[in-house]
Amino acid sequence: MKTTTIAASVALVLGLSTVTAAQAEDVEVLHWWTAGGEAAALDVLKQDLETQGVGWQDMPVAGGGGEAAMTTLRARVTAGNAPTAVQMLGFDITDWANEGVLGNLNSVAAEENWDEVVPTALQAFAKHDGNWISAPVNVHSTNWVWINKAALDEAGGKVPTTWEELVTVLDAMKANGITPLAHGGQPWQDATIFDAVVLSMGNDFYQKSMIDLDMDALSGDEMTEVFNRMEKLRSYVDENFSGRDWNLASSMVIEGSAGMQMMGDWAKGEFVKAEQTPGEDYLCIRFPGTQGSVTFNSDQFAMFGQDDGDSDAQLKMASSIMNPVFQSAFNVVKGSAPARTDVPNDAFDDCGKKAMSDLAEANTANSLFGSMAHGHAAPAAIKNAVYDVVTQHFNGELSSEEAAGELANSIEAVL
Repeated sequence: MKTTTIAASVALVLGLSTVTAAQAEDVEVLHWWTAGGEAAALDVLKQDLETQGVGWQDMPVAGGGGEAAMTTLRARVTAGNAPTAVQMLGFDITDWANEGVLGNLNSVAAEENWDEVVPTALQAFAKHDGNWISAPVNVHSTNWVWINKAALDEAGGKVPTTWEELVTVLDAMKANGITPLAHGGQPWQDATIFDAVVLSMGNDFYQKSMIDLDMDALSGDEMTEVFNRMEKLRSYVDENFSGRDWNLASSMVIEGSAGMQMMGDWAKGEFVKAEQTPGEDYLCIRFPGTQGSVTFNSDQFAMFGQDDGDSDAQLKMASSIMNPVFQSAFNVVKGSAPARTDVPNDAFDDCGKKAMSDLAEANTANSLFGSMAHGHAAPAAIKNAVYDVVTQHFNGELSSEEAAGELANSIEAVL
């Protein structure tokens, strides 16, 4: 998206702000949105708050999965100096709520009827003991594949819908002399692909293995096949993948040096920033075999209790986040779907419209699942156990059979 378009969206949001500017207040915001598309999206919120007399103290901590940010947060809270607002995912919110350190947003939530417009699956993380403790910004779905259209055309032009068709396309891209699969060797990125492969084995299998944590599902033949497929995908990754940030992998697809990337829809922000058009420059598809199903995560801003009078600024920030016009403007730039069900899709491109319709379809069909890789299927200790095994296997340290057994053992050990 061009800067002028972003500015126009911001201006629209600012014009609809209902809270008048008052004496300057500040919010200190800890987040990990440092990549180009993410930074542009976050700027929408910053500028909206500035019109309301709320200053923004930025505290970015790089790292696409948020692990480094959570480490920084723990140190700040332990020192008695919690930030005003913190970007969080899933069970991290629940964990902090259980510690009794999060602020209460009930007054603004009641005034703006959040209960009626926020999907129940998101409310499970945004509320604790019936109290609103965070404001959801978006719904990301994670089982996407982003494909360079020219590379696909040169590989035969057929959009893969099954595992076998995916392998055929990747083989053709490899034969054409490009990196078939752009990937960054970080545990959360490995786990993002793993999530999609598990889901491609069927909704029931995802439910049993990733959410119910059924030991037979975790250690059985189907899980061994999941790891076999992960091993196959590893064969399409270039040798310089270790430590690569996800947005650099997106750039490989944008530039045409790689054929595709398997990543959540935050990747679309990079394509938007590069002024690429879906259907012309790139394609967005669900991971083959997962059509009709969605794994999701949701970025939310949790508000930490403050003793210095910051609560009014927190309520203004929460209200700005939940403004329907902001939800549209933000998610158009970010690549995600709105966290409200009543936001029109007019401003969204084809991939954005698909994200919103897929989300609605999955919600209705009970095929909407919290992502294990992104902290919405199980608590952090279990997620980290999955990370360890998946990354060991992806790096060739475990066979597929060993990985399936170790996955069950590691999860059982932390239950």
